[in-house]
Amino acid sequence: MGSLADPGELDSVAPPPSFDDFQRQTSLMTSCTLLWKELSDHFTSLEQDILKKSEALKAKIQTLDSETKASLDVLEKRENSMNVSLSISLQKVLENKQAAILALDEGAEQPEVDDSTGLYLKLKSFCVKMDSRSFWRFLIVKKKDLDSLRVEIPKALGDCVDPPRFVLESISEVFPEDKRPNPTLDLGWACVLMLESLIPVMMDPVLGNERKLVTPSVKDKATEIAEIWKRSLDERGGIENVKTPDVHTFLQHLVTFGIVKDEDFDLYRKLVVGSAWRKQMPKLAVSLGLGDKMPEMIEELISRGQQVDAVHFTYEVGLADRFPPVPLLKAYLKDAKKAATAILEDPNNSGRAAHLAAKKEQSAIRSVLKCIEEYKLEAEFPPENLKKQLEQSEKPKNEKKRPAAVPANKRTRASNVGPMPPAKAGRSTNAYVSSFPVAPAFVRSPSHTQYPAAVPAYAAPPAIYGNRSPPYPYSPEAAPYPGTPVNYSPGTPVNYSPYGGYGNGMAPAYQQVYYR
Repeated sequence: MGSLADPGELDSVAPPPSFDDFQRQTSLMTSCTLLWKELSDHFTSLEQDILKKSEALKAKIQTLDSETKASLDVLEKRENSMNVSLSISLQKVLENKQAAILALDEGAEQPEVDDSTGLYLKLKSFCVKMDSRSFWRFLIVKKKDLDSLRVEIPKALGDCVDPPRFVLESISEVFPEDKRPNPTLDLGWACVLMLESLIPVMMDPVLGNERKLVTPSVKDKATEIAEIWKRSLDERGGIENVKTPDVHTFLQHLVTFGIVKDEDFDLYRKLVVGSAWRKQMPKLAVSLGLGDKMPEMIEELISRGQQVDAVHFTYEVGLADRFPPVPLLKAYLKDAKKAATAILEDPNNSGRAAHLAAKKEQSAIRSVLKCIEEYKLEAEFPPENLKKQLEQSEKPKNEKKRPAAVPANKRTRASNVGPMPPAKAGRSTNAYVSSFPVAPAFVRSPSHTQYPAAVPAYAAPPAIYGNRSPPYPYSPEAAPYPGTPVNYSPGTPVNYSPYGGYGNGMAPAYQQVYYR
């Protein structure tokens, strides 16, 4: 027979797990699985980021290595070409020196300046002798031949023994400071022309634009001149009041001699924006190293209402997609229209408001038309309507009309004192001629009580009225004293003042005001 189980053993057996315990363990396993997956994804993402950064770093290192190699090759090329360039330049200097000595010894006659060849020979004669003063005096009186000068001056400067020094000495009369006793004429154009013409002359004969042949002494002198100009800004009224030709000369001086300083970039930017309407400013800005700041400069020009200038800067750096030109040009026309309306409403310009407003609007239309033509925007902005608008605005509004024929029986006396008798009254059977004199018809006086004093029949008009309106028309004869019989002269015409549009229909002559 089997033995019975010990009661103590039955008591030690654990009860089976409940359903709640099972659910708790299941939830714990699920949480661990999710946490493990989250940690695994996180580490995988970190690994991928590290791989991407590592690949980018390797690419940058390869780019840096290639750029370093290219720079080393350029330096090696420059070093190897140095001797060749110097030998070529030295040979040219010796030739120019010999030519200068011969010219001084022979005392050659001055060539006649009647064509481009004569102009070149004249400029060359000054350059060969290094006569910068005579060169400058000859140049400033030849502004009408500017196109020919642009072609001939670089060739003539090539015959100088030291072209950079020659140019600095030539423009020293007006740059960096104007030393003339009575500076009436602006000679900034001549300075810019000289500095622009010097650039091709200073090119390296082997490397070209990559290197400029300037002696250290001349470069130090150019740097000193630039510092003097910057220190004189306060005397010129600050950046806001400096003249645009002076700004253009200064910036071209920096570009020509390659003396741009990184710490002066903010000064350059302000000067360029202040003279942005100058045609060469976009290219100068790029040459000064302001290409990265172009978007900010374009936005500043737009905010200042210089949308046309902003379009020029936009095309210079290829930002037409970011700053579409057509909306800018339309905004410029809209602003010009508002400005013209404001001029018409200005009570201080009541006498010439229409003229000034028309000039403002015409100038804006011409600028936009020129911009459309320059950048080939006809498809996006058809110019036909603008051209018609310009033609209509340029037509004179007060065209003289031929007076209509007046019937003979309605003619009046020129003095406005009464009707004229019918023509050929003595021959008309139906005409009635009274034997009594016709009662005089008095001209009504102005509403004011003061009578005008006697003045000549014609007085020369002033050139321009101030803020006052044109005078009222009045009779050139003094009003008679009350009670005195009036003696009218039937054939004497009444001369009215022409300034108000009376009498001969002439409008007042005003000085022309030009807008950009």
